[in-house]
Amino acid sequence: MGLFGSTIAMKSADSGDSSPSDNSSGPRRKIGLALGAGGARGWSHIGVLRELEANGLKPDIIAGASVGTIAGGCWAAGKLDELEEFARSLTKRRVFSLLDVSLSGAGLITGRRLKSRLDSALGETKIEDLPVTFAAVATEIGTGHEIWLTQGHLVDAIRASYALPGIFEPLFINGRWLFDGALVNPVPVNACRTLGADFVIAINLIADTRLRPTVIQDNAFVEAVATETGAVPAAPRAHSGLFRSQFDKSPAGAPGIATAMVDAFNITQDRIARARLAGDPPDATIGARLGRIGFFDFHRADEMIALGREAARKALPEILEEYDMRLG
Repeated sequence: MGLFGSTIAMKSADSGDSSPSDNSSGPRRKIGLALGAGGARGWSHIGVLRELEANGLKPDIIAGASVGTIAGGCWAAGKLDELEEFARSLTKRRVFSLLDVSLSGAGLITGRRLKSRLDSALGETKIEDLPVTFAAVATEIGTGHEIWLTQGHLVDAIRASYALPGIFEPLFINGRWLFDGALVNPVPVNACRTLGADFVIAINLIADTRLRPTVIQDNAFVEAVATETGAVPAAPRAHSGLFRSQFDKSPAGAPGIATAMVDAFNITQDRIARARLAGDPPDATIGARLGRIGFFDFHRADEMIALGREAARKALPEILEEYDMRLG
């Protein structure tokens, strides 16, 4: 069990809609959704949420790690439409325009532009005011403690949960420096159960990745976008070269810093997810075939949302059967 960033606020969703989670003959049975980590592959969460909702499966409890907190938090706050519109609007150029590169500090990217986008969509929304129970999983720097953020500003919790070490700067919340929750719990099934879920559906984005994250390799493109967007100074050229080197291979074929870090992170995340899911298996799992989607392929939202929706559609008969068998 993880450490808690604050006291858990137990809530239940409005039971007015007819869905598998309704039970007129007994206590309400709560559905939990564990939204997993996976970089750009997280856009597929949007499709999964759309398909589940279309079939009457609305979660009462959401726990997310890394990118899973973005989709889960926006859904819980009623902002999934805005998130989907933003995701579908991204191109390679727009992705780079959002990366405010820092050549100093604890991360390659400060994250200010992404924070501005989240602030615009979610404002001052607090987790305890959401209509469903929500937890963002983060990792404490230094101790490695698993932190569940269940109160406070939703934007801060989301940013802490996706703060990939070395890429994004960590966040200081409640006296702790926090970064990506995927390092300790990539698919937080146990958080859903502890928060009161009777039936947990896990969305695992890394089961089909085959540990092959990809990054943009186009030197000319990276330099042009960096210069145009002001991500790094246009002069001296050494700065632009430094920016490119984070993503590109060396002449000898060695990976750049960002490539090596993300690859190492993916391997670690995969091993941890396998161990955690074996120890605390979900009641049902949705896993889209996302192996060909790169960790930084945020511009491929149309494809990923469709894949997520397809995966949920295929999994629904088994999910409903398992639900009836376990809780019927």
